[in-house]
Amino acid sequence: MTERLQKIKVLAMDVDGTLTDGHIYISSQGECMKAFQAKDGYGIVMLRKAGLIPVIITGRQSQIVEFRAGELGIQHIYQNAGDKLDALQDVMEQLNVSCEEIAYIGDDLNDLPIMKKVGMVFAPADCHEDIKPYVDILLTKEGGKGAVRECTDLILQAQKAMSFEKKR
Repeated sequence: MTERLQKIKVLAMDVDGTLTDGHIYISSQGECMKAFQAKDGYGIVMLRKAGLIPVIITGRQSQIVEFRAGELGIQHIYQNAGDKLDALQDVMEQLNVSCEEIAYIGDDLNDLPIMKKVGMVFAPADCHEDIKPYVDILLTKEGGKGAVRECTDLILQAQKAMSFEKKR
């Protein structure tokens, strides 16, 4: 498992149910709100500082996601991705990476096509039951409650171990 984590160059993330708890708050005026966990954000920043590339691939369109991604320095955002595999293919071409170099964290059935392709799959503790057979690491934290941070910590620990091994 550590060797597969050490190959990761890109972390692709779903939003609703992964970076958020899946709740979507809509006011009578149509304003939408989502809650993001600050710890997840810090994990993403640390991932970037270590030279890995965070990517968002989501089936919904939201200015909130664009704003949060901007705060975290996420440059690759795919919203309204009806077919998430198309977005994954674009990521691979733009960043010149292979499937094995991409980790993905998602929580529901619409994430399955990507989960079947990438090198490492993570899911929040409260993910849909039907995706669990495709998950390499089922996290202990729920979506929007530190799952992404747990994921980034595991990737960074493996990368750090690899760096330490190279120095010896």
